[in-house]
Amino acid sequence: MEALLIGAVACTTALILSAWLMTFARWFPIKGIDGDFLVDYKTMIRAHVDYALMALFNLGFFGAAKAAGVELHYFACVCVAIGGFTNPTVFVIAAFDPDFWSKTKWKVFSAISFVITTVGFMTICYQLICHALCAQ
Repeated sequence: MEALLIGAVACTTALILSAWLMTFARWFPIKGIDGDFLVDYKTMIRAHVDYALMALFNLGFFGAAKAAGVELHYFACVCVAIGGFTNPTVFVIAAFDPDFWSKTKWKVFSAISFVITTVGFMTICYQLICHALCAQ
């Protein structure tokens, strides 16, 4: 289950880095970076918010499982940690690449990321609901 903590730290680190990047992009525009390098500020904000949510999901699943005395499947925890980081990263890449949504390699990356995340989330949710229903 510690993979969830690693995922939370990775997402939180990316969250802080993206905040600094966006702050500097707005306060101290640098020719060649703001507008040329970071082409879609709104998509970068989506990534920033998504990193925060994914960090909280990692911590929430870890805390809920610990509090309930449930040992989550290692594979599911790794899927949540990896997917929780790669999903927001999709938006980061899109913020820097204006043609992101039309490129096959990024469509494949996105699809794989979403599948990994879904497998992890649904497995953990299944484990938690089974525990809740069996505990009554």
